[in-house]
Amino acid sequence: MKLHTFKFGLACLISAIVFWVICSVLVAVIPSMAMSISGDMLHMQLQDMGWHLTITGVVWGGIAWALVAGILGWLLAAIYNRLLD
Repeated sequence: MKLHTFKFGLACLISAIVFWVICSVLVAVIPSMAMSISGDMLHMQLQDMGWHLTITGVVWGGIAWALVAGILGWLLAAIYNRLLD
């Protein structure tokens, strides 16, 4: 079964936006816990650092991650389809 590359890439893009919004809300609502979780995910001690969360940063970061996720999703589907041939 071949994947529709554009739709798969679009699904990845939308998923990244949803994840980004949820993550940004968590950082705004519970910044210390979000910092702890981020540190655990990166195997680093980040507690001495702080968040600098702005609306502009959230929007531009979301756009950047969504584009990267969409392009990677498209590429993944394209490679998968080529492997089926």
